[in-house]
Amino acid sequence: MTARQGRRTAARKRHGGPWKPVAVCAAVLLLQLLMIWTALRPYATGALVLGVLGCVLWWLWRTDRMARDRDRAWRRTEQVRAGHRTLAEADAMTGTQFEELVAGLCRRDGCAEVRRVGGSGDHGVDVAGRLPDGRSMIIQCKRYAPHRAVASRDLRDLLGSRVHFGADVAICVTTARFSGPALAFAAGHGIATLHRDHVGLWNSGAALPSFLGISEA
Repeated sequence: MTARQGRRTAARKRHGGPWKPVAVCAAVLLLQLLMIWTALRPYATGALVLGVLGCVLWWLWRTDRMARDRDRAWRRTEQVRAGHRTLAEADAMTGTQFEELVAGLCRRDGCAEVRRVGGSGDHGVDVAGRLPDGRSMIIQCKRYAPHRAVASRDLRDLLGSRVHFGADVAICVTTARFSGPALAFAAGHGIATLHRDHVGLWNSGAALPSFLGISEA
């Protein structure tokens, strides 16, 4: 070997020598990573599957909830529309027929001892009976034109009738509206007021107890 060749060999050793430990370390690290991945792969796969399954279940739950919300909104809208349609029937009735309608709705909703009282000497009470919970009730029926309003004096008469009959609950039902003073009087004396929209909902399936205590501001 010549002197020049010896110097080249020594140079290659100086420059190439430090990379060998690095390559060995890298190979060892890669081998360890492969061993770790082999050991953890079942767990990682399980976690991935569970994550995907959780996302699918959440999406199904959210879709179902949105569908239920839309269905409830649609049903409420249809109830109001149906109530408005049935109001045309009530508008065409006589006062006596409207009282019979109210008495029939009370019976449908589980009220007991329901009778129509309307007539001379009725003391402002058209229907009487007992609510499903056993409380006695009296009802005043006002079959008015839609543009009219029930005045506060009518509710004062009903309040006197509640005292006269010793009733637990007094209700005024109308195919019209209530005046502002009438609503204020009803709210102050615990009289339930069912206006035109309530009558429509009641006639289309809503139960009487759900309207008790209502007084529109």
